[in-house]
Amino acid sequence: MATNFLVHEKIWFDKFKYDDAERRYYEQMNGPIFSPSCQQSASSTSSAGPSGDQNELVARIVSLEAENQSLRSVVTELQLAISRLETRLCVLEKASTSHHPSPTPPTQHVTPMKKAEPFPAPLRKVELPAASLAKRADSPAAEDEDDDIDLFGSDDEEEDQEAARVREERLRQYTEKKSKKPGLIAKSSILLDVKPWDDETDMAKMEERVRTIQMDGLVWGASKLVPVGYGIKKLQIQCVVEDDKVGTDILEEEITKFEDYVQSVDIAAFNKI
Repeated sequence: MATNFLVHEKIWFDKFKYDDAERRYYEQMNGPIFSPSCQQSASSTSSAGPSGDQNELVARIVSLEAENQSLRSVVTELQLAISRLETRLCVLEKASTSHHPSPTPPTQHVTPMKKAEPFPAPLRKVELPAASLAKRADSPAAEDEDDDIDLFGSDDEEEDQEAARVREERLRQYTEKKSKKPGLIAKSSILLDVKPWDDETDMAKMEERVRTIQMDGLVWGASKLVPVGYGIKKLQIQCVVEDDKVGTDILEEEITKFEDYVQSVDIAAFNKI
């Protein structure tokens, strides 16, 4: 009978499971929710905690007292240093006042009064130097004195002749020295491309023939073989020439004389030195 009644009744037997699941969900979202049981455990811990808190307070008080003691020692040292400085300043001030006494105030000398004259003495007119010079310049006597001065005397003429002679001598020496000094020689750096007839041409012998050309003002430099194509290479050789003695036309004529090796000569680069 009872079992049949319970079957027909709507009773939620698993409600505690859903409550636990809901509590865990909200704890994850908003933090733990303190239930009455949790509050009781907290109160129990708080009741047991004063002894631990008291020990912590005692430790903190001990550390603060030690720190306070160290600060007191520092303050006393600073006070001693300040007192020493004050005493030293007092000694220095006393020494400075003893070495440099204060100057005595100047005494005033009182001159006796002269006896008054019955009549005042006449005032004399004082002329300034500039006014006296202008007065002398305006006077005709000053003009006569200026006319008597010879600005171009015989002594000055002799000095001018001596200076002109010395100047001419120095100019002559300078021109002679400049004429003896050699002038700058204009030079050029030329890069030549010497082309052979074909790939069977002996390039070493061709370079040897080119270097046999000797002229006044010609100096041969470095050389190298540059590939042109189809196995053919050209000779690039550098030389330095004096512009007044050696020209490019003369070089081309002399090099093309070696007809067995040289097909043509071109100027790859030309630079003034």
